[in-house]
Order: sequence, then structure tokens, then C-alpha cells
Amino acid sequence: MAKILVVDDEPDLRFILRHYFEQAGHQVREAGHGADALERVRESAPDLVVTDLMMPVMDGVDLMRHLRADPATAGIPVLAATGDPQLATLADLTVTKPYRRQAIIAAAEALLTRPRTR
Repeated sequence: MAKILVVDDEPDLRFILRHYFEQAGHQVREAGHGADALERVRESAPDLVVTDLMMPVMDGVDLMRHLRADPATAGIPVLAATGDPQLATLADLTVTKPYRRQAIIAAAEALLTRPRTR
């Protein structure tokens, strides 16, 4: 069981992702934007961050920049769930919206099982 942080400003999408990952046996926490996600990461580092890119307050690109800049969080894998994969250059993997359950679970599992390189 991995700890996954789902970051999206749309509550319905967070609910769907929570359901997908919990059904796959993972523990899920949620954040509504990047600044909220950084607080959650500092409280308890997740094994994986799954983030949208276009959000208010702090978008997913800035969230990834903050994660990568801090040695304590630089190794946390990031899966970007986005409509524009070109914006996700800092992500370890990208799943294009609208995503299918199998695709996002497979991408998450691939990141959770690969050795960390950062």
C-alpha cells in the first residue's frame, strides 16, 4: 500500500481518483491546489504525487518546481494528469485527460515500483 497525494482543484476529479487508487489498495490524501499540496507533503511525504496542472493559487507546474528544488522532496515521483502534456516537463510520467482508470493506475504503479533516481 502506497501513500498517494491527489492534487486537483475539481472535487469531482479528486473523488474519482481517490476511488481508483483506494480500489487499487492505496492510501489517498487530497489537496485542492499546489500550495495546499506542499503543506500536505511537509506534514507527511507521500510515495507519489498525482497532480493536475491548471489550478488556482498554485498550479501543478509550480508545485513540481517546488518539489524538485527541495532535496527532501525531489525524489517523490510525480504523475501529471493533464489536458496538455507539453506543460508537464517536470513530471515523471503524464496521463492525458480524459484518462481511463486502467491508464492512470498503470502509470501510478509504474512510478511506485521503479527505483527513485532523484
